[in-house]
Amino acid sequence: MIKYDLIVIGTGSGMNYVGSILEKYPGFKIAVIDKDEPGGICLTRGCIPSKLLLYPAELIRTIGTAGKFGVDVEVKNIDFNFIMNNMRSIISEDIASIRKGLSSDPNIDYYNDVAQFISPYTLKVGDKTITSEMIFLCTGSKTIVPKVKGLDEAGYLTSDTILKMNKLPANIAIIGGGYIAAEYGHFFSSMGSKVTIIGRNKQFIPEEEPEISLLAKREMSKDMDIFTGHEVVEVQKMKGAKKKVIAKSGAKKVDFVVDEIIVASGRGPDHEILHPEKGGIKTDPKGWIVVDDHLETTQSNIWAFGDANGKFLFKHVANYESRVVFYNAILKKKVKVDYHAVPYAVFSYPEISSVGMGEKEAVEKYGAENILIGFEKFEDTGKGHAMALKDYFVKIIFEKNAQTILGAHIIGPYASILIQEIVNLMYTKEESREAVIQGMHIHPSLSEVVQRAFYSLMPLEHYHHVLGHMGLNPDVHDKKHN
Repeated sequence: MIKYDLIVIGTGSGMNYVGSILEKYPGFKIAVIDKDEPGGICLTRGCIPSKLLLYPAELIRTIGTAGKFGVDVEVKNIDFNFIMNNMRSIISEDIASIRKGLSSDPNIDYYNDVAQFISPYTLKVGDKTITSEMIFLCTGSKTIVPKVKGLDEAGYLTSDTILKMNKLPANIAIIGGGYIAAEYGHFFSSMGSKVTIIGRNKQFIPEEEPEISLLAKREMSKDMDIFTGHEVVEVQKMKGAKKKVIAKSGAKKVDFVVDEIIVASGRGPDHEILHPEKGGIKTDPKGWIVVDDHLETTQSNIWAFGDANGKFLFKHVANYESRVVFYNAILKKKVKVDYHAVPYAVFSYPEISSVGMGEKEAVEKYGAENILIGFEKFEDTGKGHAMALKDYFVKIIFEKNAQTILGAHIIGPYASILIQEIVNLMYTKEESREAVIQGMHIHPSLSEVVQRAFYSLMPLEHYHHVLGHMGLNPDVHDKKHN
């Protein structure tokens, strides 16, 4: 049996503070284990490769708006293979660099193999048995594939296997209506595929504010077909490599004949082969590893962060959690996690970003009479008008009495950048809007849309009235379409 001072399972955010640990404890002996390529999901098959694909898609969509401004331009050719190979080349270089670093560090034993608990603090890795009194579990997540009749026989892609594609399918059906479907629907439709998104939830991108989902569906339906409230019940393999996707909405059935199917129905825990129960580590009913407010598992001095604990499946959250674990496990500072302002973005077209509470949660916690909405449309700013933007907006949720920011939601160009100004305010002690109101904003710039949203606070009733004029009031929309 080989004894280590620390075992790290996973080479994503689990590696963030390994260098700092070795600086503090130069003699530490660390085992790093990963059954997949090193770098974690974000680098190898998540955030980074997808954004390397989505930027060319963004360029194509932007070029497509040039005619509005008297610019006669066209996209003559899209080299799909170049875009895919460029992504793979960049990722491969990074993976190789990480592998070299792991393999050459004298304080690290790198195991590119499966790890399994055989008892508390003891694991089987390949033909070796290793143990440590401190373990970091950063096992990531895996794609969830729904049980659909005929799906396995017909064949399908996931957000993982998409990255190996070399040929652009003419027709694609995407099963799922969330973040991954929105982003890859945007990518493949920009590349030239006919895309059909089939979501089981009645709301497109159901995690978003209903009015943002409505606007996103309205805008993205210009480039693809989006079916919400439809469940895929069967897939049939046809002649000539075609596939028939059969979806059901109530008693109504609809068929789609496509060249390829992409399953984008979410991600789930990826540690069944780890057998955490043999290590005395509890999991919740969905399979995520249970942790306390310090990210310690039910087994003392074993910590789980990133996708492994299922809190928020975002790389920036995993990075934050890795810092909390470093403080708690190594520096012994007893720091609790704080998720009150977790930001994220959907890199679709239009772009979407959110942080903190949604309107429904805020109303449930504080009461409708105590909620104010800050609202501003992009088109009502000088820069937004110059860009000919229509209906995109910023929504900020306030608690009326304390005037604190509870959450914010943006749909429109550069939403992922614009929301950071609000995120930073939510990490101040006061969580107040004053710094943005008082701060001088460049004119004309899109950042003004955030500042103006802070100026224009209104009661919920007034806000919903505004949404009605924009055709985005969810209640009115649902009545019209039911």
